[in-house]
Amino acid sequence: MTFRPVAATSKAQPALEGAGVHLQRVFGFDDPSLTDPFLMMDDFRNDDPRLYSKGFPWHPHRGIETITYVLDGQVEHADSLGNRGLLGPGSVQWMTAGSGIVHQEMPAGNAKGQMHGFQLWANLPASLKMTAPRYQDITACDIPVEGDDDGTVVKVITGSFWGKTGPVDGIAANPMLLDVSVPAGRRKVLPVDTRANALAYVFAGSGTFRDASDPVGIKVEKEYRGTELNIRDMTGNRTLVRFGSGDEITVQAGDEGIRFLLMTGRPIQEPVAWHGPIVMNTQKELRQALLELNNGTFIKHA
Repeated sequence: MTFRPVAATSKAQPALEGAGVHLQRVFGFDDPSLTDPFLMMDDFRNDDPRLYSKGFPWHPHRGIETITYVLDGQVEHADSLGNRGLLGPGSVQWMTAGSGIVHQEMPAGNAKGQMHGFQLWANLPASLKMTAPRYQDITACDIPVEGDDDGTVVKVITGSFWGKTGPVDGIAANPMLLDVSVPAGRRKVLPVDTRANALAYVFAGSGTFRDASDPVGIKVEKEYRGTELNIRDMTGNRTLVRFGSGDEITVQAGDEGIRFLLMTGRPIQEPVAWHGPIVMNTQKELRQALLELNNGTFIKHA
């Protein structure tokens, strides 16, 4: 077995999207080859409805898949084809935009006004850019959960892991998306596809991701009294970890345990022409998509 070293770590950054939704941009709009086949990820987490309630009104998508995972609160969605749905706590929507769809996503908090979820964008290869749009709405009870004797719990959203297979199917890049919780002080080795890129996003607790030759955590930049220092540090809340090659990752949970999303997918390795929610392979295709959006011919499948 080959342990994957940590290639890079980064912190999510504040961003404003939709009609004024305050969120944290985990990655995106940078070099897409670093996270291929994934393009972007947002962490929308807030206790103040004024900072998210206006949501994401009608907007288009083409050439990608969007994955929405709700932890607290709910998200109501509707699209130009007449589809409607409600994502509650623990549920997932995997939307294949394909040739094009116009939709809206409107969040609402729980009884305390709390809203927490993620949206991940996955690229589609050229052969599937213009495929028919489709939804897969998955409720919390349909997501398999596997536990280990040490208290580790894994929710398998897509892909296969520890003998469980996630309910999302028929998607590009053979991705695996897991919600992993490791108890305090526990060390866990998790297998991953050696041909896939791998990312972990920590959203609760802290810990280290390491291999046998690096037992003291991850080197990160920290500011102390106005000076940038390179030190070894625990990977904490709202941290993205990008791994090198190998077929296993190792995580050592901190004093409060650690919870993270583990994302793997085989890179598509195609050119990316990107304008907002539309992602094609060439600038010509991108210009055509924008022209169709303006002249009313964007929607291909009704």
